[in-house]
Amino acid sequence: MTSPGSVLIVGASAAGLSTAEALRRHGYRGRLTLLDAEPHLPYDRPPLSKQVLAGAWEPDRARLRGQPQLDALDAAFVLGEAAVALDAAECAVTTASGRVLRADAVVIATGLSPCRLPGQDGPAGVHVLRSLDDALALRRDLTAAERLVVVGEGVLGAEIAATARTMGLDVTLAGMGHTLLGDQLGEVIGAMLGRLHAERGVRLRLGAAVDGLAETGGRVTGVRLATGELLPADTVAVAIGSRPATGWLEGSGLTVGDGVECDAHGRAAEGVYAVGDVASFEHEGLGRRLRLENRTNATEQAQTVAAAVLGADRPYTPIPYFWTDQYDAKIQAHGVPSPAAEVTIAEGDVAQRRFTALYRQDGRVTGVLGWNMPKQARLLRQQLLGTAAPLAPA
Repeated sequence: MTSPGSVLIVGASAAGLSTAEALRRHGYRGRLTLLDAEPHLPYDRPPLSKQVLAGAWEPDRARLRGQPQLDALDAAFVLGEAAVALDAAECAVTTASGRVLRADAVVIATGLSPCRLPGQDGPAGVHVLRSLDDALALRRDLTAAERLVVVGEGVLGAEIAATARTMGLDVTLAGMGHTLLGDQLGEVIGAMLGRLHAERGVRLRLGAAVDGLAETGGRVTGVRLATGELLPADTVAVAIGSRPATGWLEGSGLTVGDGVECDAHGRAAEGVYAVGDVASFEHEGLGRRLRLENRTNATEQAQTVAAAVLGADRPYTPIPYFWTDQYDAKIQAHGVPSPAAEVTIAEGDVAQRRFTALYRQDGRVTGVLGWNMPKQARLLRQQLLGTAAPLAPA
């Protein structure tokens, strides 16, 4: 296969930038363009709910690369211009301003769009956290507020709650799940996280749906639960999940389900690829379709997609991995730590909050977790998971 003369990457965050860098690293010298709806140069998202939100980092510190590195990439950055349509057969992308960008290959790296509560766009003081601007807007409100309600018991909601508590706010976290991160890590670890938050002063209102928002004078004053309880708030952070940012692909000719459906190489159609949070790919080791929402996947999958753009035929078979930092807890999860799995402690001391845990289903290890034991968790991952092939489907 001949290398494409031009590549257009739609999305200039971690996955898009990593794809561009991998193309250059593999010797690609064609025309390279990165298009993004945001006006900012590429930045990292994990610090947004922690260091940037807390004010420990200035926004520029979250940038993924310095200007000399971006200049060396020899790529055109078209920023502040959203993609609104794709003609997959022609590899042509139309932007919000009506501009049409064409290339020999298109890589979709548009990531996620945060879910919102019905009516949340009305009152002031209600936030989502996906972008740098979101983080800065939420920080401005937190520095003037006393009471924060976080809606959502997943990773992002728990991280926002932890950051706000370290800033001295009165924090309540509400969610439909019965434990924190229950969908990601199961009830055993979720209950431990819940106790950690409660010890730090976070009030947990779990197992109840949000019924709506209360407001006065156009500003939010609280969150109403289906139980009838009203949670007072000066500011509300909504972290109830995200969806792949694929609305602009309607009528493109691509198959879009839970993300852009790709093969094991990230190929969605002839000349069109997808990478990162937005990509639903065939995992040959697990024997099923998978979509991963984490920073590590954005970087690693980009290597496979860049190789595929240049004609290689190497499947992407990662051992899934994600991490979260909350207070002094640094948690790493490898594999598929399904909530349905049996959890056992492999080493360390739960009481000291320094341990590793194994997830087992049908007698097979499907996941490894480390709580303040990153090195030991990596060793267990290598010993017990090895490659992706032994993992049991969740």
